[in-house]
Amino acid sequence: MASAAAAHDVRVVGGWASPFVMRVCVALRLKGVACEFLQEELGKKSGLLLASNPVHKKMPVLLHGGRPVCESLVIVQYVDEAFAGAGPRILPADPYDRAVHRFWAEYADAKLPTALRTLRGMIDGDKAEAAELVASALGQLEEAFAGCSKGRRFFAGDDVGFLDIVLGSYVGWFRAAEQITGQPVLDEARTPRLAAWATRFCAHEAVSDVMPDAGSLVEFGEALRAALAASASQP
Repeated sequence: MASAAAAHDVRVVGGWASPFVMRVCVALRLKGVACEFLQEELGKKSGLLLASNPVHKKMPVLLHGGRPVCESLVIVQYVDEAFAGAGPRILPADPYDRAVHRFWAEYADAKLPTALRTLRGMIDGDKAEAAELVASALGQLEEAFAGCSKGRRFFAGDDVGFLDIVLGSYVGWFRAAEQITGQPVLDEARTPRLAAWATRFCAHEAVSDVMPDAGSLVEFGEALRAALAASASQP
């Protein structure tokens, strides 16, 4: 387990409500690496964020020894390699398994974010169409879980791994969307394996303290919309 002093060497720039930021926090917790969390102000981008990620200007950013690493999937893989001597492996050891898990991680990121933002009312769009897109993607990931898990508790097997972190980061958003729409997203009838997996994932010691609850995410969305509207109205 890395000492708390390591927090001065490892910093995370981001926001507590972001699923992409949560991935970095879970990866570091799995590795036992302490970090300093630098919370971004609602609706704004700090000078540190813009200087650390001048290309995409987005969080999260991992600062390790003062050097920035950007993009959540890249950061999680970096954490696995940079702290290889600490904690469990995050990516599978087998090259083929790694490729499969990366494929499904990119699939999740291609299919879920925009549709979930639509369901939560963060962007305009057809909510019925968005709900069907999410349901279709989760159906594919239900089948992927059967193959990747090999009958065990997580996509990675007996413990949380790369694909668990990537898909698991959306669970709070799933639950917020359910609260807003009144309709199931992780439907136990349609995707029973994923529904059970999500419960196990949220209870994991590396996840439970950083997984935002649905009510807080709903309130955050309302506050963010208000902040953005106020900013847009200013001359």
